[in-house]
Amino acid sequence: MKSPKGVKGFIIILILVLMVVGYYYYLSNKGYQERKEAEVVITPAQSLLLLNFDVNYPPTPKEVVKQYMEFSKVLHNEELTDDEVGAVGIKLLEILDDELATNKSHDDYILDLKSEIKTFKDNNYSIVNMYTSQSTDVEYFTVEGHECASLYGTFNIRTSSGTKVLTDIFILRKDDKGHWKIYGWQPMANDEP
Repeated sequence: MKSPKGVKGFIIILILVLMVVGYYYYLSNKGYQERKEAEVVITPAQSLLLLNFDVNYPPTPKEVVKQYMEFSKVLHNEELTDDEVGAVGIKLLEILDDELATNKSHDDYILDLKSEIKTFKDNNYSIVNMYTSQSTDVEYFTVEGHECASLYGTFNIRTSSGTKVLTDIFILRKDDKGHWKIYGWQPMANDEP
């Protein structure tokens, strides 16, 4: 007769152990779901808006042009709201030379930017790759007492008929804080998509 009580006790203990393990599993997964729901997904535009150029400004002309190209890729490839285009466009001004940035009012600048993006998208273009000159190919020079640099930035653009390569010549000027700012750029000849 000891055997049925021993089996019965074993079954009761097993059920209690399974209930404790099940409750632990429930609590563990509940926390996981809450953490998973709390995760924030940052879009490429938000990532650019989170950049703090006061603390972490790109140190070289090449890095400034790379940053500019990243802004261009997000503005031209991503589906952004008008507010996002405006915010990213204003953030982009932080790496442009003051003379270039004040060439137009912010409103005109944003309107021109939106128009450029619309034309780009209406033609079904997209930026598929981008790169700058080698660091050794950056040319440094002085103009009217200002340190300047010149380098190439190349975009590979997907079009409806294939891929086009667009290369811009960027001129940068060092500001009074020692930061390289984009002073201007122009496409190389015969570089229209």
